[in-house]
Amino acid sequence: MKLGLRLTTASVLALLVLVPFALISVLVTGGWRPLHDLDERVTDSLHSWALGHPHWTEANLWLTNIFDPNPLRVAALGLVIWLFRRQARRLALWVATTMVVGGLLGVVLKLLVGRHRPDLLDPVARAAGFSFPSGHALNAALTAGVFVLVLLPVARGAKRWVLWGSAIAVAVLTGLSRIVLGVHWTSDVVAGWLLGVAVVTVTAAAFPRLRAEPVVEEGLDPDLADTSAPTAR
Repeated sequence: MKLGLRLTTASVLALLVLVPFALISVLVTGGWRPLHDLDERVTDSLHSWALGHPHWTEANLWLTNIFDPNPLRVAALGLVIWLFRRQARRLALWVATTMVVGGLLGVVLKLLVGRHRPDLLDPVARAAGFSFPSGHALNAALTAGVFVLVLLPVARGAKRWVLWGSAIAVAVLTGLSRIVLGVHWTSDVVAGWLLGVAVVTVTAAAFPRLRAEPVVEEGLDPDLADTSAPTAR
């Protein structure tokens, strides 16, 4: 696919995701009351549920720690090393770039927006720093996206459904755990998901691909399945 067409595709796809993200950002920074009220209602309801179900709360604590941004970054680093060993250097660089760009955007936006986390009388968990967007949701979406687009060529048949299902489950459950634990507003988590998808979409569309198979079906580099290829891609 030619560079101009790839960039056009990236712009269109990113716009579809960034528009709702930008809308949420504007509503949050502008203190739009209906959104704040909705966030509060969801947080209060889930906090009451968490207090009444300590075992499920403990499960969410485990979940949010296992899929913390740092373990996810370590997993992405492992993927980068694996790709280098398979001589897929450009693909390894794409993974690293996607994770770094997405992570930095999250940090910068947290500082710019400066939104405070929910303040609950009887919290079941605590977290430091600003709230918008959710770093857990953002990094889960980034990691899920890069793993899917890299591993699709080596996953065949039902394994592809497992790959997609696992990626979606990790991203969704990680984000939901942050709301259940009362350390993020719902709009923080939704914004994190949207930003993560947008970053993966833009970097994937800009990746120099040599074959025209659909990315969501064959991944970024279909030739990765050919373990005999010794040359760098």
